[in-house]
Amino acid sequence: KDADAAIITIARQAGEGIDRQIDGEFNLTDNEKSMISRVSDAFHAAGKPVIVIINSGSVMETASWRDRADAILVAWQPGEEGGNSVVDVLTGKANPSGHLTMTWPISATDVPSTKNFPQNPDYYNLTDKIASGRMQGVDYTNHDEDIYVGYRYFDTFGKKVAYPFGYGLSYTTFEYGKPSVKEHGNQIEVSISIKNTGKVAGKEVAQVYVAAAKGSYEKPAKELKAYAKTNMLKAGQSETLKMTINKRDLASFDEAESQWKVDAGVYTFKVGANVEDIKGQAKLNIKEYTEKVSNALKPQYKLNLLHQ
Repeated sequence: KDADAAIITIARQAGEGIDRQIDGEFNLTDNEKSMISRVSDAFHAAGKPVIVIINSGSVMETASWRDRADAILVAWQPGEEGGNSVVDVLTGKANPSGHLTMTWPISATDVPSTKNFPQNPDYYNLTDKIASGRMQGVDYTNHDEDIYVGYRYFDTFGKKVAYPFGYGLSYTTFEYGKPSVKEHGNQIEVSISIKNTGKVAGKEVAQVYVAAAKGSYEKPAKELKAYAKTNMLKAGQSETLKMTINKRDLASFDEAESQWKVDAGVYTFKVGANVEDIKGQAKLNIKEYTEKVSNALKPQYKLNLLHQ
């Protein structure tokens, strides 16, 4: 009754040689769901907020319970200073500026690689199964999702997610100016002005996603090619960020010709706060670029790859 707010911690262990199960690892346990429900009911009835801290090394299911929390803080696995850093963020001593490095799906099965992932719990500990010999889908698997890994799949195929790649909140707000793009030899410079339009100091991460020209290769809708964080901006303060992209970073691998190739055409450089929240864009006409290499690890047989 004397508490100002409820703080719930959901934690997961991490290790090597052992894969996480969907039930009880990615998904919350029944006890965890019950705890969040009971605590949120009690504190919300008293007009008090509920904060959930996720202490985990990877993504978790949040869609089924996030509406019961007033705030969710992903602390990841911060080590011995984790407690101090979490308190600083919750009390406002520090203004968060982190952004997700992975997509948080609504369901584990929304991720295309799930179909090739071993779902038998007996196989999750690979170290215990080494003596059994090779087992397809356990000690090796075909990555049929091909180029559509993570946000590239969800963004290209229009799949809804719990939290998009690059997502992150702040105690202040930011305004993006109009981006500009210039070509300098084999390098491309993207510039963007960012202004703190809120009432407290904070930092923002600008992300550059590139939509490739229509060409000879299948491409995701857009791909992250650069990002940069501002300095600590006071209320009303602005900063111009300049990010450099190597032209080779726009290339696809041509198996038939054993080369990296950038198709000629108009490329769109989209700048935003996350993969779904694009603030502005600029276009650039790029000439063809190739870099000859050799096929060092050619697939032994044709793969059944995911396509648009």
